[in-house]
Amino acid sequence: MLTYINKNKLNTNKILNNRQQQICNFSTSWSVTTIEGRKNRLGFQSSLLNVVKNHLGYYPTPNNIYYVWGLGSLLGIMLVIQVLTGVLLAMHYAANIELAFESVERIMREVPTGWFLRYMHANGSSMIFILIFSHMARGLYYQSFRAPKQWIWSSGVIIFILMAGIAFLGYTLPWGQMSFWGATVITNIVTAIPVIGNHIVIWVWGGFSVNNNTLNRFFSLHYFLSIIVLGLSLLHLILLHEVGSTSPNGRKPDVDYTKFFPYFYLKDLSTLLVFLLFYLTVVFYAPNVFGHPDNYIRASALVTPAHIVPEWYFLPFYAMLKSFPSKLGGAICMVGSMLILLTLPWTTENGLEIAEPNYRPGYNLLFILFILDMLLLGWLGGKAVTENTLGLSQFCTAFYLAYFIVILPAYSQFIKLNNLYILNLENNLLKK
Repeated sequence: MLTYINKNKLNTNKILNNRQQQICNFSTSWSVTTIEGRKNRLGFQSSLLNVVKNHLGYYPTPNNIYYVWGLGSLLGIMLVIQVLTGVLLAMHYAANIELAFESVERIMREVPTGWFLRYMHANGSSMIFILIFSHMARGLYYQSFRAPKQWIWSSGVIIFILMAGIAFLGYTLPWGQMSFWGATVITNIVTAIPVIGNHIVIWVWGGFSVNNNTLNRFFSLHYFLSIIVLGLSLLHLILLHEVGSTSPNGRKPDVDYTKFFPYFYLKDLSTLLVFLLFYLTVVFYAPNVFGHPDNYIRASALVTPAHIVPEWYFLPFYAMLKSFPSKLGGAICMVGSMLILLTLPWTTENGLEIAEPNYRPGYNLLFILFILDMLLLGWLGGKAVTENTLGLSQFCTAFYLAYFIVILPAYSQFIKLNNLYILNLENNLLKK
């Protein structure tokens, strides 16, 4: 009996010793893990702060950049505003053809500050395209698409094309007359594709006409593509900070650089305040200036508007679409007019280190003609097709395409040959 009791005591002591050893090991490993975890967290916080400092604080910026260099920052802020207002509006919107129009009216009339959110979002798309067009015009004017910035330019063009798609999808959501008929007209362009065009349109619609399935799909894509644009915008910023900003005079070794904060931070802040003043003035005093009155009429497949027009930022491309007698030719021209921007870094290598247009003879005149051509296309896109407007649209479309396919490449070769001639002349003078 005593032997049995002693054996039990020995077993109990072994178990207790083992448990104490496990507890000690656990406490030791836990303390080590805790210390390592704290170090990792501190390291992560430190690396995150370094990223913020490097990209927003100590980022080297050329001293001589102008206020138009801040348009990219404004675009980022507007994109965040659009996402936030869009999420809040989606909480009250019903993606159903029987309820969509009424849900928008409910947002305007019954949801607290719903009118403000809706006008912020609706006019925010126009503000984004004002900034996009200005940002891209600055890039064209100062040739920001040249190496080594070709991938920055290409990513920006892709963002522009995706934003155009997001804006079109968003325009259909209120389900007014222009929403419905705009969706019908634009999606019908796909039928111009030989053999498979009709099948693609039926697949996109989810039926044999624009219906409830179409609205649901457009709402989902409107949401999904916005997330993709956010990711691409971050990539665009990373590529920019990897290569560095270009000064108006070109990226030369003697250009002075200054850290971004606080000098250019204050410069961008002043630009932001002026832009917000304009933006909020439109929201509060002229909220429907960019809209169409027919979109306040509930969508009806039985009543066709007298004149179907898209939003103002699509009008130049809509004019190109209408300038072709065939649907397929117009569709190819409209899509190609955007995709052609991707070719600029490889078709206009001029070998000129200075980006200031004043040092490029005749370039200012060519650029002014291009801007006037785009404005005229925008005006023609909002007009009904007549014999006079059709001829003018075809001429403006031809000039737009020729500007990127012929004029800019030929001009870049002229500048390259001119530079070689001047360089040879200088070498001959030095030899003498």
